[in-house]
Amino acid sequence: MRKLTSGGGWQAIKYTFTKGRQAGGIWKLWKAMRSKNACKTCALGMGGQSGGMVNEVGSFPEVCKKSLQAMVADMQGAIQPEFWKTYSVAQLAKFTPYQMEHSGRLVQPMLYERGAGNYRPIEWEEAFRRIADKLKSLPADDTFWYFSGRSSNEAGFLLQLFARIYGTNNVNNCSYYCHQASGVGLASTIGSGTATLVLEDVEHADLVFLIGGNPASNHPRLMSSLKHIRRRGGEVIVINPVIETGLVNFRVPSDPISLLFGTKIATQYVQPHIGGDLALLKGIAKQIDEMGAADLQFLAEHCDDSETWLAHLRELTWDEILTKSGVSREQINDIAARYAKAKNVVFSWTMGITHHAHGVDNVQAIAALAAMRGMIGRPHAGLMPIRGHSNVQGIGSVGVTPQLKRAIFERLESNFKLQLPTSVGLDTLACMEAAHRGELKLGFCLGGNLYGSNPEQKFAGEALEQLEMMVFLSTTLNTGHGNGLAKETLILPVLARDEEPQPTTQESMFNYVRLSDGGPRRLQGPLSEVEVIARIASDTLGDAGAMDWKSMQDTGKIRDAIAQVVPGFEQIETIDQTKQEFQIAGRTFHTPIFPTPTGKVQLFTHEIPPLKGGENQLRLMTVRSEGQFNTVVYEEEDIYRGIDRRDVILIHPDDCRRLGLAQDQKVEIHSDVGLIRGFLVREYEDIRPGNALMYYPEANVLVARRADPKSKTPAFKGVVIDVRPLGSDSSAAAVV
Repeated sequence: MRKLTSGGGWQAIKYTFTKGRQAGGIWKLWKAMRSKNACKTCALGMGGQSGGMVNEVGSFPEVCKKSLQAMVADMQGAIQPEFWKTYSVAQLAKFTPYQMEHSGRLVQPMLYERGAGNYRPIEWEEAFRRIADKLKSLPADDTFWYFSGRSSNEAGFLLQLFARIYGTNNVNNCSYYCHQASGVGLASTIGSGTATLVLEDVEHADLVFLIGGNPASNHPRLMSSLKHIRRRGGEVIVINPVIETGLVNFRVPSDPISLLFGTKIATQYVQPHIGGDLALLKGIAKQIDEMGAADLQFLAEHCDDSETWLAHLRELTWDEILTKSGVSREQINDIAARYAKAKNVVFSWTMGITHHAHGVDNVQAIAALAAMRGMIGRPHAGLMPIRGHSNVQGIGSVGVTPQLKRAIFERLESNFKLQLPTSVGLDTLACMEAAHRGELKLGFCLGGNLYGSNPEQKFAGEALEQLEMMVFLSTTLNTGHGNGLAKETLILPVLARDEEPQPTTQESMFNYVRLSDGGPRRLQGPLSEVEVIARIASDTLGDAGAMDWKSMQDTGKIRDAIAQVVPGFEQIETIDQTKQEFQIAGRTFHTPIFPTPTGKVQLFTHEIPPLKGGENQLRLMTVRSEGQFNTVVYEEEDIYRGIDRRDVILIHPDDCRRLGLAQDQKVEIHSDVGLIRGFLVREYEDIRPGNALMYYPEANVLVARRADPKSKTPAFKGVVIDVRPLGSDSSAAAVV
């Protein structure tokens, strides 16, 4: 298919009308999008009490294809009873992510028992009884509790509280597979694990570093802010092994000038090798030092160990930096010159930085580079991890981590007279490994696709099959409902955010808490997440103890509890009465005082890892397409890259010639843990030679469980692969 020359534009407008028809009319979709609910997709933040398509600086209309896709998916019709009779579990296991998502809305509790061929519907009472009976029969540490970022603060807080009173700290969330390295890296440097700025600061920047990300596809509303920066004469430096169409030029549909003429986004586009970011970041810092452009006063007054850090830079050789980054000295000098002249600089990044075995080191290096010129701790500059799901940050804020922050732990115990577990608890990958060893018996998933998001998917399937019971709270089907099924698997249908009968809250990546009003249910059958959680907790633990679980079906009561125990969330207690959304105190740094032990930025030195791979190998990065969000695939084609299917590997033409490969040739792709046969080669000039690109989650079978030891995030980027022509005896694609 034809590759587009810009992101957004007329095709996005056309797509809006297409989704409007699917939703039952453009006016119906418009009303849904304008409801007073937080956007269901990325954490950039939109909606709430200002109404849909309004961002945190009041700009309207701010709309993107991701939000349309998520909304229309929730407006699907119900999965009919015939579906479950027609498709066996073995057939569901072969469904693609796209087919699963488009099967319809879940409206009945469904049960699969090993040995049966199909799921079967059961009543809610039976589902509650089965789950409570199983929980009562197990030691608490034989269970784990996994949370998606799509749920509300109220549901997340309630479920983690249930798990801990039940007796386990095996409580974790999807950020362990995406931005956990950002949280760990930032907390170690500035004492807080989130963005240091607000959206208004971004709008005033005169230089934005965009490192290891593709917001044109994954966070499209950020493109409006980048457009404003470029229009004012500001610059955007993109660091990415792949030249992404929307980061070169983007046509913002809501801006007539941009729509007609396009907006050039990147003023400089640099393509390091996959895994070369740390070397490049060190190189930029070294050049700033050699130019005499460092803010030595800021380093001395507001950073610890700055002399040690500067000495480390000076000891690095340019030969090491250039070899390990794959970036020329001239390009590094150019980046440093642009940085040196800028007055207000924002450093942003996504999973191209965090999805490495040295992801935390990458984040620490970004923070140090910002501190080098005093670009932290003042207005209009700072650090901005571009987070994924709409409430992934809020889920972490309200306690969905294996170990609670000390303040939350102490306040829960004192305010509610609880005795909480003090064990370390297992992170997401550790839960999978424990399940594989047979040490865990029950999993409870609040949204998400745990199977689909895992590395080494064969291992993941085996691990989940070891469980005696798995419980899913879901709105639609995903590949985890057909693969890696436990001995007993239950799918409980829940309401979407804008269908909730009570208000709920969500937190953006800018530490801004929104109130979502909810709305009328679209289908009969699904229940509210908090109703389901409170009922299971009541049936399991009873209501005579410290918590009256039945009363916790009231989201207002949950917010009362959050206000009492979560620092910075005091205003959430009355948010449903006042309608006053708020910025969480203590996280935005407009002065250079930081919540570290010394009040200063902590600077770290690192060994630069060598580039992986041999002469006839490639370094692989797994990526999302323009038509997907996380593991959810809304469209099979990737229009920005001009790719019409997902069972492909994108390789530079030079590498194709070197390896004896041709366009549309079937190949087998080996890593040290997995094998894929029958995928097609697509020659792709926009990727840096020596590297390759495949779609997530289809390529996860190639990704090892090796993780960053500091964040426990698997290295979905930098996977070393061998690509060979497929033998003539193999015709169909296969994953081994």
